[in-house]
Amino acid sequence: MAGIVEAPKRQGGRPMHPPPRGPPPPLQPVDREKTCPLLLRVFTKIGSHHMKEDFAVRGKEPKDEVQIYTWKDATLRELTDLVKEVAPAARRRDARLSFAFVYPDKTGRFVVREVGKTYSNRIGKLDDAKALAELGFQIGDYLDVAIL
Repeated sequence: MAGIVEAPKRQGGRPMHPPPRGPPPPLQPVDREKTCPLLLRVFTKIGSHHMKEDFAVRGKEPKDEVQIYTWKDATLRELTDLVKEVAPAARRRDARLSFAFVYPDKTGRFVVREVGKTYSNRIGKLDDAKALAELGFQIGDYLDVAIL
């Protein structure tokens, strides 16, 4: 057959590796009436993200924490609006917010991975529509927000 590429096979006919997958299926919205929200620990900082060392000792995380109950389909725009309610610097007309997930790697050391940016007062720009789940968020991750 033309156009079909077969994966190399082992002795016995089984493929050596799975065939390549297509793009992931679109994110299914969460039924927020029936699904329990998760607790998202959000840490804000003006000027830059926190350092990974700031999260190294459990119980001694940065003090500027906001706890938000939300769902994995929450967008960065929704989170921007919630951060603006508690952080006056995020309400500035020219403010940009940079979002990063903070989580332990395989060795137990924390990683700070930037995942998106939004403008405080410009809806529909940058990464506004990206949801936590599609960015790779896992329950238990922290969210670090740099207010720039």
